[in-house]
Amino acid sequence: MRKFLVVLDDSPECINAIRFAALRAKNTTGGVQILAVIQPEAFQHWVGIGDLMRAEAREKVEEKFAFFAEKIRENEGMEPELVIREGETAKEVLAQIHEDREIGVLVLAAGTHGDGPGPLVTQLAGRMAGDMPVPVTVVPGGMTLDQIRSVC
Repeated sequence: MRKFLVVLDDSPECINAIRFAALRAKNTTGGVQILAVIQPEAFQHWVGIGDLMRAEAREKVEEKFAFFAEKIRENEGMEPELVIREGETAKEVLAQIHEDREIGVLVLAAGTHGDGPGPLVTQLAGRMAGDMPVPVTVVPGGMTLDQIRSVC
């Protein structure tokens, strides 16, 4: 089964990437894999505090994923997969694509704040685009759900 990989982060446009991936997966009998990357520099404290902060970050990711997973189950009738990695986001996205051979498309959402599409889109769909092992779809952050549905 071909999977659509989406990066779960705190950006407001992230929801558009998830919606697009879920709709495309449903329409092409694929699956959705949601990747959350926890930044390791947040845990460079004493061991006990770092472990507690890491656990809290994982819990926050799992709560956010649960919300989106429920919407995907309700609307598209499929079960998304959650992957949590630690590291630098672009490197972890590439590592996940290389490790999971079922990933067929990376779906990213572009920011809407006028200062560019965002660092991840700039890096993966810009500077590294020619070396990506899978196609990259960039969903405009300002698209409405109806607009996303119309292109899926």
